[in-house]
Amino acid sequence: MRGTTTTEGFVLVDVVSVVCRALSFITLLQAAGLAMFRALFGSELVSTDPRLRTYGICAALLGALFVAAHYVLEAGRMSGELAGVLDPSLQALVMLSPASVAFTWRLAGLILIVVGLRVSGAAGTTIGLLGAMLALAAFAQVGHTAADPDRGVTSLFLLTHLLAVAFWYGALVPLYVITGHETLSTAARVASRFSAFAVWLIPMLFVAGLILAALLLGSVTRLATPYGQLLLAKIAGFAVLIVLASINRWRLVPGLERGSTYAHVAFRRSVLAEMLLVTAVLCITAVLTTFYSPRD
Repeated sequence: MRGTTTTEGFVLVDVVSVVCRALSFITLLQAAGLAMFRALFGSELVSTDPRLRTYGICAALLGALFVAAHYVLEAGRMSGELAGVLDPSLQALVMLSPASVAFTWRLAGLILIVVGLRVSGAAGTTIGLLGAMLALAAFAQVGHTAADPDRGVTSLFLLTHLLAVAFWYGALVPLYVITGHETLSTAARVASRFSAFAVWLIPMLFVAGLILAALLLGSVTRLATPYGQLLLAKIAGFAVLIVLASINRWRLVPGLERGSTYAHVAFRRSVLAEMLLVTAVLCITAVLTTFYSPRD
């Protein structure tokens, strides 16, 4: 329950919280996805691997910062004002809640990603992957899936969806960097291999997301609720992403392999557009999971 407070205080703490939540989603998924991308393609990156390691470490550290900020703000949301963050009794309640478990898993996962990116060889890759899996598994500890009566099933589809999103989203920055700084043959080879993964990845992402949404909503009529409308906005965003990914797969990647300058420029622009779209979808998700419930 929220304490009685002014409308301004109520809005401010929620706004700050949802911003931190969105930024934590963006940075955590970037870091986790980059760890997965390097596990598959790191051995092929001659010029860009050090740069990608640095980027991944920065994303993980920023992710830890935003995850911690969001966790601390939970006490403020309980009281309905930012001053609640300084209330020891409310912070104690947060520590006893599932949010504490999720925070611990996310933080531990991000730390392991940092360690993995700093350690060379198979050991570093393994540590980074463990960190990515731990950080993503934390999402099943809180939120709508954790409260669902069929938690086991919804958690399975949530984690499948998150793995696909993280790998796709985390691959976009590396693909952009690689196509700008590696040789054309290396860039084309990595883009082609990633595109082959995406053929399976995108249907998995979309189907898992749709099944999860159906399980959480329970009825088509709930699409008329604010939760349902935001969910439809997410689905529309992913539909556009599928179109862009299809163009990459069937037109631009073959052009890269032929050495086409047009395909090279168009591919980088498409990757940027995908990054912006996924970021927008993650921001919608932050609003969705902060303010609304599928059964309200």
